[in-house]
Amino acid sequence: MAKRQMHLIAYLKTGPTAMHTGGWRHPESTLHDILEPSRYELIARELEAARFDGCFFADLFGLYDIHGDSYDAYVRGGGQISFLDPTVVLPVMAAATRHLGLGATLSTSFHSAYHLARWLASLDVMSKGRVAWNVVTSATDLEARNAGLDELPPRELRYDRADEVLEACFALWNGWDEGAFVLDKKAGIFADPSKVHYANYQGRWIKTRGPLSIPRSPQGRPVIMQAGSSDRGREFAARWAEVVFTIQRGKDEMIAFYTDLKARMAALGRAPEECAVLPSVSVVLGETESIAREKAAFLDSLISPELNRAATSSGLGADITKLKDGVSLSELQGNQGMKGTEQVLQQQMKAQGLSLTQVAAERGKGRELVGTAEMVADRLQDIFESGACDGFVVAPTNFPGMFEQFCRSVVPELQRRGLFRTEYTGRTLRENLRGTP
Repeated sequence: MAKRQMHLIAYLKTGPTAMHTGGWRHPESTLHDILEPSRYELIARELEAARFDGCFFADLFGLYDIHGDSYDAYVRGGGQISFLDPTVVLPVMAAATRHLGLGATLSTSFHSAYHLARWLASLDVMSKGRVAWNVVTSATDLEARNAGLDELPPRELRYDRADEVLEACFALWNGWDEGAFVLDKKAGIFADPSKVHYANYQGRWIKTRGPLSIPRSPQGRPVIMQAGSSDRGREFAARWAEVVFTIQRGKDEMIAFYTDLKARMAALGRAPEECAVLPSVSVVLGETESIAREKAAFLDSLISPELNRAATSSGLGADITKLKDGVSLSELQGNQGMKGTEQVLQQQMKAQGLSLTQVAAERGKGRELVGTAEMVADRLQDIFESGACDGFVVAPTNFPGMFEQFCRSVVPELQRRGLFRTEYTGRTLRENLRGTP
C-alpha cells in the first residue's frame, strides 16, 4: 500500500498582511509589487516548483472598520486588506503555471448563483481544471452594507441560503456534457445542443433557469473549499467541502475537529478521502534552533498591539473596545463573527489564563512552528501522522521570504521522508487532491 502523503495549500492575500500582523514590516518583505502582476506570477511559480496542491486568496467584501468604528488601524497598520480582487489575479497566476490549484473566496450571501457559477466556471475552463471556490457566507455587517443590505441574516439562514446557492451552481455546472463541442466546419455544426441542459433550479431563496454559456471544464466543476467552524458550518462542510481550512491552537484541538468532521461526512455517506482537512500553520526557519528563535522574536517585535486588537475585533465581529462590565461579547456580535476565531481565542485564554483583551494584544505571538527545516518537518509529520489532519494550509509571516524558505528547505525534507509528492500525478486540482491520475 502506498504511503499516505500530505496536501499543502498556500494562504494568500492581495495585500501586505496574511496572518502575522507584523510580517509586512520585515526588512525582506516586498511591498512595492502588491499591485503588480509579477508578484503573483512569482509566488505561483515558486509554489508549483515545490509541488503544492494549490493556493487560495482569503478575501473580504470591503474594508474592516469594526474596531473603534474606524478603518484607521487597518489602513495605518497594514492589516488584512485586499487591494485587488482575487478573481482578477488568478488568471495571471494560471497563465504562469500548469499544475497549481487556484482558489478564490466568494460569498454566497451577496452574489447570485448564476454569477458565481459563471465566474468560477470561466476560471476553471481557462486554467484547465485547477480552480477552487472557498465558499463563505460572510461574517460582518460591513460586507452586507456594501452589497446593499442593512445587516447579515442570522448564521443559520446564511448557511441555508448557501446550500441552495451550491445546489443551483452544481445544476448550472452540470448543464454541459463532455464532448459538447463538435467544431465541424464542413457540416456546419459547432456544438451538439442535445448535450446542453437547463438547470431549472428553484429553492426558497435561489432561482435560476440556465443554462450556462460556459462549457464543462476538465474537472467538471471547481473544487469546493470551506472554513466554517460552527456546528452549522461543519454540517455544510460535511455535505459539500473537498478541502476544509481550519485554525486550531494545538494538536488535541485539531484531532477533535478532524474526528468530528469525518464522522459527519460518514453520516452523509461520504468517504473520508473525499475531503482534505487542513489546519493553518506558519513557520519561522533558521539554520539552527537558536537562530530560528531569534528570528521569531524579531518578527514578534514588529507586531502592533493596536492592529492586533483591531484584527481580533474583525474576527469576532465585535468591537472589543466596547467590552465593559455588563456588556457581553455575544451582545456586541449580533449575527457577526467567525466561530473559528472565537474558538481559538477561547482556547488560548483557557491555556494561558488571560483575558480576551490580553489575548487580543498578543494575537499571533508564539503560533509559528520555529526551528530548523528538520525540526519543522518533524512537527508537521507528528501532527499529520497522529490523525489530526490531511495536510496543511501554509500561511506566510513575511512575504515572499517565508514561502521561499519553506519550499526550498521544508518541502524537500518532507519529500525525503515520503510524506509529500515529488511530482504532480493529476491533470486537475481535484485529481491531485484525490491522488488520482
